Amino acid sequence: MASLAPPRPAPRATTPGARPAAFPARSVRHLGPNWYASVMGTAIVATAGASLPLDLPGLRTACAAVWALSLAMLLVLLCARTVHWVRHRDQARAHLLDPAVAPFYGCLSMALLAVGGGAMIVGRDWIGLPAAVALDTVLFTAGTVVGLAAAVGIPYLMVVHHKIESASPVWLLPVVAPMVSAALGPLLVPHLPAGQAQETLLLACWAMFGVSLLATLVMLPLVFGRLVTGGPLPLALTPTLFLVLGPLGQSTTAANKFADVAPGVLPAPYAHGFASFAVLYGVPVMGFALLWLGLAGAMVLRARRQGMGFAMTFWAFTFPVGTCVTGAEGLAQHTGLAAFRWLAIGLYVCLVAAWLVAGAHTLRGLVSGSLLAAPASAPAAPPRATARTR
Repeated sequence: MASLAPPRPAPRATTPGARPAAFPARSVRHLGPNWYASVMGTAIVATAGASLPLDLPGLRTACAAVWALSLAMLLVLLCARTVHWVRHRDQARAHLLDPAVAPFYGCLSMALLAVGGGAMIVGRDWIGLPAAVALDTVLFTAGTVVGLAAAVGIPYLMVVHHKIESASPVWLLPVVAPMVSAALGPLLVPHLPAGQAQETLLLACWAMFGVSLLATLVMLPLVFGRLVTGGPLPLALTPTLFLVLGPLGQSTTAANKFADVAPGVLPAPYAHGFASFAVLYGVPVMGFALLWLGLAGAMVLRARRQGMGFAMTFWAFTFPVGTCVTGAEGLAQHTGLAAFRWLAIGLYVCLVAAWLVAGAHTLRGLVSGSLLAAPASAPAAPPRATARTR
């Protein structure tokens, strides 16, 4: 996670026999899993925009272009992170054992899922439906496996290895990943053979809905308790308060997707139950999401007045807000209320603005090298004369 002020570039390597690095600040050594949040934030701009209740010329084409950008970002980041794990295993292990960084491994799952779901929603306009189904199948499977592993593995590390001083909103990242699977899995249901295959996937998504929701209900009181007893978060971490919107908006989206797909897949009583649940669950949860949005927004304004500058945590303004957009879109469809349509449009405007700000600052930091430089307290390279440590 980037600090408020750009860290100083790492010094040139002086290891005998080593090739001097022309751009040491651009090394992938300090490229953490939090960078996947930029892929998530870009993909949700495309998927949320394509489903808006608007007949705006060029909107869907623009959303398809943004989805293509998210796919390119995902491929580049996967390659960079592979290099990170191969060449800097000591730093990769340090990330897993760092309680401030490890939860961001949930972002890998959500990035895969968001891009895969975007292929089905809007990417199919450019690559065709068969290719979209194939791409989403691969990304959904990989993202779900990674998400379930993170939902178990990261809390295990938190209990066994991490020395945690206080709760943080980033704790929600590993446990919200299965909810993203639950919300995007129904897109593949119609493309499976009728009968057992469709019902199995739908109920598996329903199970992941429960996994994520119950885990969120365990962690969210800890996060709010930390705010009440410990005061505001540090300035650079204040944007992470928006992460709470993720499970709220995504669970509302999932409930609406279940209602869309259940008819014809499940027996009539259960299909009708999902339709009722979408509204009975989604409306109060969306209400709480708006309450939290107001609280988090007030905290961000306070932090901004106190000098909060850009950090990679700004990407927390994108994907969580985007899930609220898709949740409001689903409620607009199932209730027919204009209020939810306007809510979706208003939130989407905020989403695009946040994406542009976060994207511009990130691009600037990449060009300057400041976002990839070593933190001030971190060693710039492995110990001398060795490529690995331990």
